[in-house]
Amino acid sequence: QVTLVESGGGSVQAGESLRLSCAASGYDSNSNCAMGWFRQAPGKEREGIASIRGDGFTNVERSLEGRFTISRDNARNTLYLQMNNLKPEDTAMYYCAVRTSERWNIGCAAATLATGLYDYWGQGTQVTVSS
Repeated sequence: QVTLVESGGGSVQAGESLRLSCAASGYDSNSNCAMGWFRQAPGKEREGIASIRGDGFTNVERSLEGRFTISRDNARNTLYLQMNNLKPEDTAMYYCAVRTSERWNIGCAAATLATGLYDYWGQGTQVTVSS
């Protein structure tokens, strides 16, 4: 059973930074399967932020490039999201997720931002940015 636990959220002022962590257990971080970060604001659909393959290849939502960076430490089974220059519109619940299997003929190594391709999800960590 895969378990994901996010941490690092909080309340910050606009322009500040946060680093989110996601500790994974029961998951083979040394596989090339992708891990990802997503967020969901009240009244909105969950959206993809960034994904990273086991070999380090990343896919970041274009509108967030330059401010958000995804990384993973396979030795620690941990996924990270560095968020800089935060804005009020970044306020949301942030989730990490992992892929462990092929879905829709798309292998688990694909660093996709499609929520439906992810197999396991964490409970989320809240990020609130005030102006």
